[in-house]
Formats: sequence, C-alpha cells, structure tokens
Amino acid sequence: MVINEILLGLVAIVGIYLIFHFDPQYKTGVILGVISAILTCVFSILNKTQVTYNAPRTVMLYELCGGFLLLTIVMPFYLYFFPSEHWLPLKTDILWFLLLSWLCTILAMDFSLQALQRVSAFTQNLTLNLEPVYGIILAFVVYQENKYLSKWFYYGFALILLAVVLQMLRIIRGRKKASLVL
Repeated sequence: MVINEILLGLVAIVGIYLIFHFDPQYKTGVILGVISAILTCVFSILNKTQVTYNAPRTVMLYELCGGFLLLTIVMPFYLYFFPSEHWLPLKTDILWFLLLSWLCTILAMDFSLQALQRVSAFTQNLTLNLEPVYGIILAFVVYQENKYLSKWFYYGFALILLAVVLQMLRIIRGRKKASLVL
C-alpha cells in the first residue's frame, strides 16, 4: 500500500507544480511552501505516533506550551532585529487573538489530532494539500483575483482533488473489505 501512497503523493505534487509552474517570480514562495509541506508531513507523522499512546488533548497541550515557550524565547531577538512602535496588542487585537486562537488553532488542532486516531498521517497530509487551493479560491471570491488564474491552476487543482478522492476511495474500499472479513 505504501507504493499507492507514494504515487498519490506524486500526483498531488504535480498538481501543486502545475499551479505554480514556470514563473520564477514565485520561486522563493514555492521553495518555502515545499519546506513547509515537508515540515507539516513530519509533524503529522510525529503526531500520529503520539496520539496512539496519548490523548489528543494532552498532545495538544504539550505542543502549544512548547510553542509558547519557544516564541517567548525568540520574541526579544525578533524585536531587536525588527523593532516596532507598538509591541503590546490593542484591546481589539486581544479580542481577535482570542477568537483566532480558539477557533483556528485550538479547535482545529483538536479536530486534527482526533482525526489522526482514525486516519493515516498520509491521508491527513494529502487533505492538507488543499489548503493553498482554498486560499486561492478565497482570493478569487473575496478579491475577484480570478483574472490572475491560468488554466494551469485548474489542471493542478484537478490533480490534487483527484489524489484526495482516490485516497478516500482507497480508505472506503479498505474499510468495506475489513468489515466483510469480520
């Protein structure tokens, strides 16, 4: 089954390549995106091993505390190299921080870790490949930036979506076979 996952991963990579192909202007962004994707894969694999032995919320607590400590240590260096007039948040900023941290970090991370108890790290990573596409579609809807999208975006999106759908079909078929055996 690993060979199938590698092939589906390659299909998704080709889809991402088609979306961002041939334009050297975006080379730095694409390289950073690939590094981010690799780190996300490693993070998901490590999370998968952790949620098999620990409760997802315990894993999340350790990860968020570690992130908080790391950012607390890095913050003085950041402010030294990138000084700012306002380094304390405003009252409205605190409201947004709370809203975004609870909805977009804690709740999303909780769902993600709970999902890892039921799906493979590969399936989760394949699904996460759709995030940049969601961002592009959101820019399309909110800012009407569709004039910047070429046919390659749609081809790439179709390949990524194909890889996700094929993986979901593999999972469903595997579950049906497992239920027939029982």
